[in-house]
Amino acid sequence: MSHRLPPLNALRAFEAAARHLSFKNAAQELSVTPTAISHQIKVLEDFLGLPLFHRLTRALALTPQGQAMLPKVREGLACFAAAVQGVHERATIGRLILVLPPSFATRWLVPRLRRFALAQPSLSLHVIRSVTTLDGVQPAGAAAFEPVDLHPEDSLVVIRFGSGLYPGFQVDRMFGSDYIAVCSPKLLEGDQPLRVPADMRHQVLLHDDATANERSGPGWDAWFRLAGVTNADPKAGTYFGDAGMAYVAALDGLGVALASRPLVANAIAQGRLVAPFDIAVGQNHAYYLAVPEAVSSRPAVQAFRKWLLEEAKTEAR
Repeated sequence: MSHRLPPLNALRAFEAAARHLSFKNAAQELSVTPTAISHQIKVLEDFLGLPLFHRLTRALALTPQGQAMLPKVREGLACFAAAVQGVHERATIGRLILVLPPSFATRWLVPRLRRFALAQPSLSLHVIRSVTTLDGVQPAGAAAFEPVDLHPEDSLVVIRFGSGLYPGFQVDRMFGSDYIAVCSPKLLEGDQPLRVPADMRHQVLLHDDATANERSGPGWDAWFRLAGVTNADPKAGTYFGDAGMAYVAALDGLGVALASRPLVANAIAQGRLVAPFDIAVGQNHAYYLAVPEAVSSRPAVQAFRKWLLEEAKTEAR
């Protein structure tokens, strides 16, 4: 601001004295002496070049200028207090740092985050891409990521697809996942349409190396056994080091992907993907929310956990 403002202490003294109409009571509120209040009022009056109070015998009254000034001073001090309180509360709550697989983030969590933001507008959520699991398994060729720079007030929580055996963490099972064959709707048409499982021999199989290396999802060989397909090579096709790339390839019609049902449910509902066969390969792993026991009781963590598990119940149903 280009214009000069009077000292903040003088404004505080004026507001308190005007509210109490007493230098003595204002001094008690601000933990100073009545003489200090009188001095601050004199500083403010000298700054403005006009009187703010009528000093009467055993009484104090605002001048017209003081009456006109009081509401805006009170409003300004309230704004200062609100700004300081907001910064203090944010610093106390800290950040909620969520570490999770990128495929789960983009295809399941992010489409739901607006509801969480509306429910918890003051919570600072930071979503971090994970390339490792709590089981210590890292996808082959995955780039290492920088450790999260945690402050004491921050809370780190993790979503993982695995066994659920994570010592030192409070673990909640969200939902399991079976795997289904999905593809672009255009593969149901054309010269070699997908009508029966045996038609898979004419299609490009899309493989997700990340899933295979996590030892958490089945491969095409398991799907073919369940479907009774014997005339197709489950190892043929195109391989991707990231589940997101295999997903985009399926959307673009490159071939057929074997995907986690919860992570493609929205795309199927929207008609961007189809599941041509009612064949699902199950496995023993599930999605888990894992919270370090040291931060599990924090309000931000509890709020996120409650919301996430409600969303997971909806998904399970």
